Amino acid sequence: MQKIFGRKPVLEALKSDLEIEVVYIAFGQHGEIINQIFSAAKKRGIKITQLATPKFNSLVEGQNAQGVIALKSAQKYFELGNLIDESKKSSLPLLLLLDSIQDPHNLGAILRTAECAGVDGVIVTTNQSAPITETVEKISAGAVSHLKICKVNNLVRAIQELKKEGFWIVGAHINGEKNYNQLDYKMPVAFVMGNEEKGIRKLVAENCDFLVKIPMKGKIDSLNVSVSAGVLLFEVNRQRDF
Repeated sequence: MQKIFGRKPVLEALKSDLEIEVVYIAFGQHGEIINQIFSAAKKRGIKITQLATPKFNSLVEGQNAQGVIALKSAQKYFELGNLIDESKKSSLPLLLLLDSIQDPHNLGAILRTAECAGVDGVIVTTNQSAPITETVEKISAGAVSHLKICKVNNLVRAIQELKKEGFWIVGAHINGEKNYNQLDYKMPVAFVMGNEEKGIRKLVAENCDFLVKIPMKGKIDSLNVSVSAGVLLFEVNRQRDF
């Protein structure tokens, strides 16, 4: 079992189709979100247990739990083929590929952004990547519960499969040949975001259809990867909504 810490992440988990075993709430917790948690748990028939503070604190493991913890089944991942099929239910599918994101806080922030941007699925690499842990769940503000996530051993092979299925692969790269807002995203798109320090790996970059950059006006030449993901994904939304 895996723990979910915090009021918002637990509430979002209860709103999703995740298998939640039990919710623990420390005695004395009040507020609108606490009321929503009780209501959502009751609706799904999920047990809520209220605990005295010492007992609750023994479960916290140093996390900022905000008086709420849930136990869920281990993270479930989609197979690549299933993820592609699900994404094609959208008129213009949008996927996000994460190439070796290693910082759990970055991963959580990216997943939160991806969910807010309405991506149809996220593909992560098995090796050299941060796993989806309680920390990632908390930083994502519960977005993990709503996203379709696929884990692959070979990202290049996944990219090649996506191309066969009609996706255009766009990599975020410091030396991209186009600015990110010069590309027309009204097509099935899979964005690739690279490692925090090294960026997209060479072979992955070579398999992208386009490499785009975010122009910098300051003295620092790059943004945090989670910020870059937000800039790119919401440019797609801007173009498509317009």
